[in-house]
Amino acid sequence: MFEAEQKTIASYIQEYCKENDLPDVEVKWAWIPFNGQWGIATSFFQLAAKSFGQSRGNVAQRANEIAAEIAGRLTGVEGFERIEAVNGYLNVYFSTADYSRRVIQQVLEEGGQYARGPRLDQRLMVEFSHPNTHKAFHVGHLRSAFLGDVVARILDAAGYDVIRANYPGDIGLHVIKWLWNYMKYHKGEKPDRDITRWMGTIYAEAVKRIEQEPALEEEIREIYARWDRRDPEVVACWEETRQWSLDGFNEMYNLLDIHFDRYYFNSMFEKPGKEIVDELLAKGIADDERADGGAVIVKIDQKLGLKDEKYRVMVVLRSDGTALYATEDLALARQKFIDYPDLVKSYYVVDVRQSLHFQQVFKTLELLGYDWAPRCQHLPYELVNLPGNVVMASREGTVVLLEDLIREATTRALAVVKEKNRELSEEKQLEIAKAVGIGAIRFPMLSRESNKVVTFDWESALDFNGQAAPYIQYAYVRANSILRKLDNFIPADGAPDYKLSEQEVTLIDLIARMPEEIQKAARDLKPLIITNQAYELARAFNDFYTQCPVLSVEDPQRSTRIRLVAAARQAIANSLAILGITAPQAM
Repeated sequence: MFEAEQKTIASYIQEYCKENDLPDVEVKWAWIPFNGQWGIATSFFQLAAKSFGQSRGNVAQRANEIAAEIAGRLTGVEGFERIEAVNGYLNVYFSTADYSRRVIQQVLEEGGQYARGPRLDQRLMVEFSHPNTHKAFHVGHLRSAFLGDVVARILDAAGYDVIRANYPGDIGLHVIKWLWNYMKYHKGEKPDRDITRWMGTIYAEAVKRIEQEPALEEEIREIYARWDRRDPEVVACWEETRQWSLDGFNEMYNLLDIHFDRYYFNSMFEKPGKEIVDELLAKGIADDERADGGAVIVKIDQKLGLKDEKYRVMVVLRSDGTALYATEDLALARQKFIDYPDLVKSYYVVDVRQSLHFQQVFKTLELLGYDWAPRCQHLPYELVNLPGNVVMASREGTVVLLEDLIREATTRALAVVKEKNRELSEEKQLEIAKAVGIGAIRFPMLSRESNKVVTFDWESALDFNGQAAPYIQYAYVRANSILRKLDNFIPADGAPDYKLSEQEVTLIDLIARMPEEIQKAARDLKPLIITNQAYELARAFNDFYTQCPVLSVEDPQRSTRIRLVAAARQAIANSLAILGITAPQAM
């Protein structure tokens, strides 16, 4: 907004420079911190310094003189209430009425696209979630899923072309244990519902059997050997049961409104990973210590000539020649850039315990000479705990399954919805309860710094009066209820013809900030910025709602406030959409 007015002032400045034989200047604007009025400022210190050439002079004094002379020329420029020179800066304040009208009109015109940046023609990949097949999908998986999903949404809103990738662990010792238990004790059985629960039960049972009878490890090794030989029976069982896991995961993803554009599996990268290990050996980057009972390793610090320990030693192949996660991750990274050579960045949303691992993988790829290696970036996050600081674990009794968490969230939300909306049908009440419940689960995973542990608890997650998703959703519902009384009729565009209240100005300011907040969240890769923005926007609307009558006042206030309610409703909906949270029509 106000681009034309900014260009007008810039042309005045450039004309002033020509008349006074000053160097050409590129006018750069910065927002003045909001204090009840909107304004932008530009500095003349650089121009003042250049004006002295090789001679010395008082730059601050000269900058202020230039600012004052230009300010004197700009009286009466349309769209601005006040123009002043302050300490070498030109401060330009917009007309409050005009600024407010433009913000509201822009939101109403752009609708769901409001605050989204122009397309940048830059492709990014966000890899996230990474559940292991043949295991349960539990609460511990949620933070990667939600963080990755919302980082992708933020980057998309900022103008990037985003590829959402998932990298499930579909083979490994855990899968072999599952296959052994299934083939020996459950052959022919199939899950009919609660797929991930059923898969997790088979895995937990396998672990328990082996713990009780360690001699069974020999049978596990035999199944692994048959897998390595690609025994048709084992491979067929693996393919069928893996699909059951993926079907179960998709049920969860659909419920959580998470989608992926590309799936990679670790089973795809064992052979290509070993080929990269051969390349590392051929180039003298890796050392083969298998003859002495060791493994194939990369002494990264030594290869980089570092005196202090930083990257340490990465094992890229076991002593028996079998692959590790590192082997497969080297090949996965390469495959991404084969599939998408124009990737500007490849982000890995993986927990903080893997930080050294990814530093080693990326640096080893650099040693191999892949120029895209610096474009790989790990986005670490801390874990999710149950109340009482209990960590999630698939093989222990502390695990809370995602479907159980969603059921409980829905049940708790449904009790509130029934109390507030007895007139709604049971079907509608359940629909709203699911939206509220899933929003309540999502928000705590996103509203803390990624490097902070999240301890999930129901009281704060379902708080209708605090910094939680239901509070923001309820602000949307309040706005919606006002507009429903008008059959969503929105008055025609017009500048406010009265002095706006403090609550109106604050609300308009927060709406106006949304585009920059999205860009900032994309630059910093921080969903926390959007959760804070959404909460502040909801709080400002609630203050407006309680302090500023809408339908009971006369024009011009009535029309302006109706339009502001519509703009706020849209802004809140757009904020919730970036967080992957539904904006319900009632609560």
